Amino acid sequence: MPRLSCWFIRAALIDLTLGFTFGALLLWHKGIPLHPMLWRLLPIHIEFLLLGWTMQLAFGVAFWILPRFQTERGNVALAWLTFGLFNTGVWLVGIGSLIDATGWLLLLGRISETAAVIAFVRHAWPRVKAPGV
Repeated sequence: MPRLSCWFIRAALIDLTLGFTFGALLLWHKGIPLHPMLWRLLPIHIEFLLLGWTMQLAFGVAFWILPRFQTERGNVALAWLTFGLFNTGVWLVGIGSLIDATGWLLLLGRISETAAVIAFVRHAWPRVKAPGV
């Protein structure tokens, strides 16, 4: 498995662990109230599981499994850029949902995540072809 795929999958597992931990705290809080501010963890719980876990796992598997036609894995620098931008975006959105009242961190995080998706599409596009081509 390529090194970048390992990094994507490891980061996805970290996000899965954090997302489940926050979800467990929220579930515990429903049964035995701990602190009312605990509900502020809900957006970061959703962010880590929906994007941090799911999308990152998909990026890692796609980088590993997509066919190789011209070169070894295409423009790997774009895929590494995806890794950096996406993780930065997930953490900015997570932290922004906790501390940023104005929403600037949320906006920067979403821009970073969108840029990461665009970078990955630019990386993967040449590697996708019809069968027999």
